[in-house]
Amino acid sequence: MIYIAPEILEVANTWLTPTFDEETQHQIKELIANNPDELKESFYKNLAFGTGGMRGIMGVGTNRINKYTLGKNTQGLANYLKQEFPKKNLKVAIAYDCRHNSDSLAKLVANVFSANGIKVFLFSELRPTPELSFAVKHLGCDCGIVLTASHNPPEYNGYKVYWNDGGQIVPPQDNAIIKAIEAVDYADINFEANTDYIELIDTAIDDAFINTSVANGSFEGTERNNLSIVFTSLHGTSITILPETLKRAGYKNIHIVEEQATPDGNFPTVKSPNPEEPEALTMAMELAEDVNADIVIGTDPDSDRLGIAVRDNNNKLILLNGNQTMVIMTDFLIGQWLKQGKLGENDFVGSTIVSTPMMQELADYYGVECKVGLTGFKWIAKMIKDHPNQPFIGGGEESFGFMVGDFVRDKDAVTASLLACEIASQAKSNGSSMYNELIKLYATHGFYKEHLVSLVKKGISGAEEIKQMMISFREKPLKKINGSKVIMLEDYQTSTMKNLITDKEYPLEVPKSNVLIYYTEDGSKIACRPSGTEPKIKFYISVKETLKHVDDFVKINQRLDTKIAAIINDLNVN
Repeated sequence: MIYIAPEILEVANTWLTPTFDEETQHQIKELIANNPDELKESFYKNLAFGTGGMRGIMGVGTNRINKYTLGKNTQGLANYLKQEFPKKNLKVAIAYDCRHNSDSLAKLVANVFSANGIKVFLFSELRPTPELSFAVKHLGCDCGIVLTASHNPPEYNGYKVYWNDGGQIVPPQDNAIIKAIEAVDYADINFEANTDYIELIDTAIDDAFINTSVANGSFEGTERNNLSIVFTSLHGTSITILPETLKRAGYKNIHIVEEQATPDGNFPTVKSPNPEEPEALTMAMELAEDVNADIVIGTDPDSDRLGIAVRDNNNKLILLNGNQTMVIMTDFLIGQWLKQGKLGENDFVGSTIVSTPMMQELADYYGVECKVGLTGFKWIAKMIKDHPNQPFIGGGEESFGFMVGDFVRDKDAVTASLLACEIASQAKSNGSSMYNELIKLYATHGFYKEHLVSLVKKGISGAEEIKQMMISFREKPLKKINGSKVIMLEDYQTSTMKNLITDKEYPLEVPKSNVLIYYTEDGSKIACRPSGTEPKIKFYISVKETLKHVDDFVKINQRLDTKIAAIINDLNVN
C-alpha cells in the first residue's frame, strides 16, 4: 500500500475541487495513485519568492509553476496595486522568454491583470528580460512581469516582478506583495480576460531599447570594423535584439552560431544554457577558431547574463569569469566618464557582497564611491532609486551580470555585450587586447582571483542538507583556512560583523540574508550562501597577491590557483 503523509494529502485534496480544472485534478489523482514522492515534492510547501522572484519546476501543486500559482501571484499583485494606487489608471508590462509554456503563462498573467481592470502591455513575442525593465520605465508602467527561469534546466519556469522604477521588487514592496498574495484564495482568481485592456507591443519598444543601448554602450574613437565577433544566444531571447544592437553601433563582422540561434526551451545543444558553464560556449569557441574571432559572447535564455572569451598572449581563447568581466567593464566605463569630463566626486558604481573586492580598489583609485549590496541586481537597482542625486556609472556581480548606466534597472547582457566589444575593439586598435588590459589592472590594483564552488542539493532532503551546512559553518566557525587565521566573520543573517582578533562586534547596515563571509589574515575572502532561486549552496572564494610586473602574471596566477585549491580542500566542498 502506498503511504502518503496526511498533511500532504490534505493539501492535495484541496486541488480536487471545482476551483481547479479537470486536467489539473486528473494529474493530481495520478500522483496520488502512482507517485507519492512527486506528490510530496509538489505540495509540501508553497513556492516562494527568492532573490530573483518565483522560480521552480512546472507542474501541478503549490510548490510548482502552473496557472494557479501564477494566477494567485497575479491576483494578489493586482489587489496590491489597487490598494497602493487607488485613483490611478494602472499599467503593467509583460514579457516572456523561450521556455516551455512561457508564452501561454504570459497570456494567462495578462488575462488576470486585464480581468482586474489593469492596462496590460504584452510583448507579442519573446523578448530579453532587460528590455522588459526598460519598457516599464519607457511606458510609465506601475510594474512589470517577465516569465523566465533564466539559465535553469528546461523543466523550470519563473515569474519576476518589477516595480515602477524598472527594478525588481525590494523591501517594503516585496513583503507587502507576498502578504497580498497569501491573502488570495485560489477561488478568488479572476481568469476572465478583458481584451480591451490588453495591447500587444513589439518593434516600437525594440527600436527605443536598441537605440538607448547603443547610446549608453558605445563610445567615440572605437574602430569597430576591425573586430571579429562570435555570438551565441544559447537558444534564448537575445537573438531578437543583440545582433541588431551590434550592427547599429557599427559592428559588421559578426558570426552567429546558427545551431543555437533558434529559440528552443529544450536547449538541445547544451547541458545547461548558462554562460557561467564553460561547456555552454563550446560551439561558439569552435566557430571562433574557424573564423579567427577576437571575442566570443554568449548569453543566457533571458539575456541578462553574458559569458565572454578572449584571446590570451598565446592567441588562445580563454573564458573570463564574471568578476574579471566586471572589473574590466567598470574600469573602462569610469575611464570614459573621465575622458568626457563627466566624472564627479558624487558618482558611484555598484557591486555585491560576494563579488570581487577589486571593485572597491577600482573605485578608490578613481575617487568614486563603490556601493556594495546583497546578491542580486535588485539591490543595485535599489541603490540607484535610493540615491537619485548620485549618478550611477555601472555595476555588476560575479554571476556574469553587468548594468551600464541606469536606463535598465537589471543586469543587461545586451548593452554589456556591446560594451565588451567596445573595450575589445579599442584595445585591439591600440595594439593591446582585452586580456592584456585585465593584466594591467591586476598590476595596478592587486591580482584578485575568484572561484565559485556550487553544490546542487535537490528536493526536500537537499534543502535540509543545505540548511545543516549553513548551521555548521555558523556554529562551528573555521579558525584557520589554508593555514591563514580567520580574522573577521560577517553574518548577514544576524546583521553582525565580528573582529576575531579584538572580539568586538559591529552591526551590518544591510537587510538580513542567509550569507556568511570569512576573512583571513592573508587577504582571502570566503562567502557561503544558499541560492535564492536554485537548489544549490554556493561558496565564493577570493584570493589576492601583489603583481609587481605584468611578466609575472603566469607565475602569480598559478600560485593563486594553488591557494584556491587548498581552500576548497579545507572547506571540504569539492
